[in-house]
Amino acid sequence: MKAIVQDAYGSADLLELRDIDRPVPRDDEVLVEVRAAGVGPEVWHLMTGRPHVARAVLGLRRPRNPVRGWDGAGRVEAVGAKVTDFVPGDEVFGNCEGSFAEYARAKATKLAPKPANLTFEQAAALPVSGMTALQALSGRARPRAGQKVLVIGASGGVGCYAVQLASMYGAEVTGVCGPGGADFVRSQGAAHVIDYTQGDITDGPHRYDVVVDNAGLRPLPALRRVLTPRGTLVIVGGEGGTAFFGGMSRGLRAVLLSPFVGHHLGNLVSVARREDLLTLKELAEKGAVTPPVDRVYPLAEAAEAVRHLKEGHPRGKLVVTVGTG
Repeated sequence: MKAIVQDAYGSADLLELRDIDRPVPRDDEVLVEVRAAGVGPEVWHLMTGRPHVARAVLGLRRPRNPVRGWDGAGRVEAVGAKVTDFVPGDEVFGNCEGSFAEYARAKATKLAPKPANLTFEQAAALPVSGMTALQALSGRARPRAGQKVLVIGASGGVGCYAVQLASMYGAEVTGVCGPGGADFVRSQGAAHVIDYTQGDITDGPHRYDVVVDNAGLRPLPALRRVLTPRGTLVIVGGEGGTAFFGGMSRGLRAVLLSPFVGHHLGNLVSVARREDLLTLKELAEKGAVTPPVDRVYPLAEAAEAVRHLKEGHPRGKLVVTVGTG
C-alpha cells in the first residue's frame, strides 16, 4: 500500500510517499481503508518529536510508527477477533494512527460510525480537533447561556470548533485570530472578533467567564487578567515553550496555581474516546457542528499540507485525501 513515511524526526522535507506492507489489525483493532485524513498540530508534533519529552512515548531516536497521520475517516476493511461493534463495509471516523496511508489500524474504542451527512473529507476534519474542543468546554468550563467566552486561536482547527460549541451552549463568544480571519470566525458563531495584531486581549474592560487558549504564547498572568473573579481558563495542548517541554510547563504552572486562587485554571491534553465521537456525530447530523475544511490535498502532497499547517495560517482544517473507492 502507499503511505507517507518518515525515518527520523524533523521537518516536512523528511516525509516520503512509499509502498509499504498493509498493517494487520490486532484482536481489539479495526483495519480501516482510509478515504481522508485530518492534518492538525498533532501531526506536526509526531513529525518533529517536539516537545522532546514526548519522545519517551513516540520513540526516543526515531518515530516508533513511521507512518504519519493521526485521525481519519474511511471504510472498515477487516476487524480483529474481539471486535463486535463494526463489520467490513462500515463507514467510520476517529483516531487512526498512521492515517496518511491507504490502510490504517485503529482501536475499535477510538472509532465511531461516520456522520451520515458528512463527506469523508469533512468527517476526517472532525475527530482530534472536535474532541479537543468538546473536552475543553466540558465540566466547569462548559459555559451557561449568557456567559462570555474568549477563544484564543479561534480560526484554527480546535478554535473553530470551540467557537461553534460555545455558541451552541448559548454563550456570547469573542474569538481571537490573525489578520483576515474575522469573517471566518464570525461565520463559526463568534459575536465579536479581536485581531491580535491590532491590540492585546487585555486591552479594554472586557472580562470572560471562560477562556480557551489554543495559541500557547501568552503568559499565565495575562490570561488571568481577562477572567471574571471566578472564571475558568483552559490551556489546550502544549504549543509554544521550550523544545524539551513545549508549552507543558505553562499548563503545569496553571494546574499547580489553581487551588490557591479564585480562578479555575486547567490544562487539557485531549484523549480519544468513542463517547465523544458519538456526541460529535450527533451534533454534526443535527447541523450544530459543521467541519470547516480550508484545503484538501492528495496523499502525495501531504508534506505540503503539513507546511501549510505551520506557515499558511489555515482557517479551519486541512485534509489529505487517500482513497476514492
